Amino acid sequence: MDQGGFVRLAVVAIGIVVLSFFVLGFSRLVLPYRTAQTVAAPVGLLGFALLVYLSARATLSAVGIWEIEESEP
Repeated sequence: MDQGGFVRLAVVAIGIVVLSFFVLGFSRLVLPYRTAQTVAAPVGLLGFALLVYLSARATLSAVGIWEIEESEP
């Protein structure tokens, strides 16, 4: 993975987390709160898991175990 791919994946992960808030908000309009949380939870967990992966990958790259390659301009 290069730096550009890492940044794109980070933007996607943050977008997924924001999407989970939108799913929760819009589903609360038509569903009870607990059901809306159940609908939004998988989306939020996916975004959170992706952010955890990216944090671990950045840490491993900083330590020098699993490098993130330089992007070509």
